[in-house]
Amino acid sequence: MSLETLLQNPSSSPQSGANSFDKEDFNNYVMNTYGRFPIAIEKGEGCRLWDTEGREYLDFVAGIATCTLGHAHKALIETVTQQIQKLHHVSNLFYIQEQGELAKWIVEHSCGDRVFFCNSGAEANEAAIKLVRKYAHTVLDFLEQPVILTANASFHGRTLATITATGQPKYQKDFAPLVPGFAYVPYNDIEAIENAITDIDEGNRRVAAIMLEPLQGEGGVRPGDLEYFTRVRKICDENNILLVFDEVQVGVGRTGKLWGYEHLGVEPDIFTSAKGLAGGIPIGAMMCKKFCDVFEPGSHASTFGGNPFACAAALTVLQTIEKDNILQNVQARGEQLRSSLCTIVHKFPKLFTEVRGWGLINGMEINADISLTSMDIVNAAIEEGLLIAPAGPKVLRFVPPLIVSEQECDRAMQLLEKAITKVIQ
Repeated sequence: MSLETLLQNPSSSPQSGANSFDKEDFNNYVMNTYGRFPIAIEKGEGCRLWDTEGREYLDFVAGIATCTLGHAHKALIETVTQQIQKLHHVSNLFYIQEQGELAKWIVEHSCGDRVFFCNSGAEANEAAIKLVRKYAHTVLDFLEQPVILTANASFHGRTLATITATGQPKYQKDFAPLVPGFAYVPYNDIEAIENAITDIDEGNRRVAAIMLEPLQGEGGVRPGDLEYFTRVRKICDENNILLVFDEVQVGVGRTGKLWGYEHLGVEPDIFTSAKGLAGGIPIGAMMCKKFCDVFEPGSHASTFGGNPFACAAALTVLQTIEKDNILQNVQARGEQLRSSLCTIVHKFPKLFTEVRGWGLINGMEINADISLTSMDIVNAAIEEGLLIAPAGPKVLRFVPPLIVSEQECDRAMQLLEKAITKVIQ
């Protein structure tokens, strides 16, 4: 059976449901760092996934906002097949054609002037943090102890520096001592920013950067306020402070615009991307304006960062978004989803309080006064054949592939409503 035939009808695969997956064996050998759902995914196509038992699911997780073009997209298959036969990795000691082409595309389609490539969102944010510190020490040479302000409920990664940047103590528990040089303020609160700058700017300590998500993903799918970000940009300009945006989850078309900052009417000095950039192939990127590009040979590096394989995949994803007018689909399907979710909220007014989001990153908040949690509904949805993700204990997150259809959105809402009804019975 040809690959094309399998992609057109994955359930006809002779291996479907034939693989006896041993969860106990898995748990004996893989470190227990995830609370896993009790299914093992075997294959996918578009917005559908199949587990090792042959059961089909509608995927509204997309690898946590990562599988931009869905699963087994023909353009991505063609690119990675050709690239692996040509060249998949060389050292950054050499020029890499695919890396240069990808960097050029990003710069021509964003406010960035320079790009550094790595392998993940955490690494991209680490690069941004290092760039801020080097800028503070070399350009603002009076900053002996530069401080980066980040927001409460933010999420910036799992490395030691990025969990310190993350404004959620639960991710920092048991990892002390944390990295110095960070302070936290409430999100969308401009007065807190102003007070923090005043309080910190004393002696050898001074705020060197403000690092924010245009929309907080793990923090509950909370969009940034336009007025807040306008004021933050002005404060940074007036105080020689760098503005850094973490676009790991909201970038690459997820919000209906190519970059999340486009919703806010301001440009960052530095911003990061990963997740959806190569549609599931590991890659991260840190972009900056030319004036703060203070890295030089030896300042920072990444062995796998910007390798030909990942860069070819990322360029295909970006070009496909542009060529197929996928942003238009994201905007239309996002409006459809939010409208449908609001209808469900009105049907269950005691259970839910709010729907919020941009494009195809949307959250539905569960009433804090009831015992029902996001995981209760997520587990019920899995039983109905719908995959969704939590964004905290009281928020359901909907981040399907950007190619999701109108019919698939309707079907997802039908399955969600069935799951909710079963949970409350």
